[in-house]
Amino acid sequence: MTPIEMITNSQQLQQAAELFNKQKVLAWDLEADSMHHYREQVCLLQASTETQNFIIDPLACPDFSPLVPHFADPAIVKVFHGADYDVRMLHRGFGIEIVNLFDTMIACQFLGEPGVGLAAVLKKRFGVDLDKRYQQADWSRRPLPPEMIDYAAKDTSLLLDLYGELTTELAEKGRLSWVLEECELLSRVRTTERSEDPLSARFKGASRMRPSAIAVLEGVLRFRDEEAEKKDLPPFKILGNEALREIAERNPSSIADLNGIGGLSPKLLDRYGKQILQAVRDGRKLPSEALPVFAQKKRPERSRLQDERLKALKEWRTQKAARLGIDAGVLVNNTLLEGLAESAPTEIAAIVGLKNWQAAVFGEELLAIIHGVTA
Repeated sequence: MTPIEMITNSQQLQQAAELFNKQKVLAWDLEADSMHHYREQVCLLQASTETQNFIIDPLACPDFSPLVPHFADPAIVKVFHGADYDVRMLHRGFGIEIVNLFDTMIACQFLGEPGVGLAAVLKKRFGVDLDKRYQQADWSRRPLPPEMIDYAAKDTSLLLDLYGELTTELAEKGRLSWVLEECELLSRVRTTERSEDPLSARFKGASRMRPSAIAVLEGVLRFRDEEAEKKDLPPFKILGNEALREIAERNPSSIADLNGIGGLSPKLLDRYGKQILQAVRDGRKLPSEALPVFAQKKRPERSRLQDERLKALKEWRTQKAARLGIDAGVLVNNTLLEGLAESAPTEIAAIVGLKNWQAAVFGEELLAIIHGVTA
């Protein structure tokens, strides 16, 4: 593997940024600590040129302003694999916006690769076994052992070679513009900051609970969140969601009522039992305005004609995806097809959610299908 240069101070970062700005293509990745702390943060930023690997330590040099111009430069391609999380974290943590992003995972999807995870792709194309033992490690620990540094560098060391192969294959298939548009859309994703809404508003399945159970759920969620922040741990390491769901449904009044709840071990029960019961009592007392209001979204029933259109569109998608050799969901999602079946637009420009590459490749086909179906 090419040499690794550690960046641990502002002077080194400035020098590295000047080098990065001279590159035409650069590979990037990051490591965070979301599995180990209450507030996740970027703990390492890895970069690879054709001749060298860089490991930047944001805990030692938190001012990433020298990198902002690099990421904003449209003349430099920034190669990531599975960039959704990276894009969000770099923007949230450092205000970095990525222009000219290329995601090799998206490229693999549009080439019909059966496995698009980095380990599977590198194994297939380069015969490289990517050791993922540190995937969920605590990257905030310092000093980092040499084996973790080597692991981090390997995630970018072959991305430039991969980028070269994928762009060539995409161009040969006429799909490079498809991927570039998808990557440009991906570069705009942002993290949704925590709101002042009740915690239960974001809890999966809460909308189907009884109001009394939602109140209890809110109480125990608040307890879990406060305890997680106090101990600097992710909330799930205090109590799991399934345990919280069952507590809310049981509405316990005693320690005995907590026995047998999945995920609530005797050790956790001994540690948190009394606090959980107090949280349940606090939840029962919450006024209605402190709880979320879940709007009942009832989807309008489709007509027979609309159902026939949707069936025809899905059959078309299955056949089209098979001919192209890519996953049907990558080709076009259900939301777009359902909207088409219901609205039946008469021109391509009126198709809500249709991307430019989709409009060019099969926009006319979609219109022909929906207007070729009769009741």
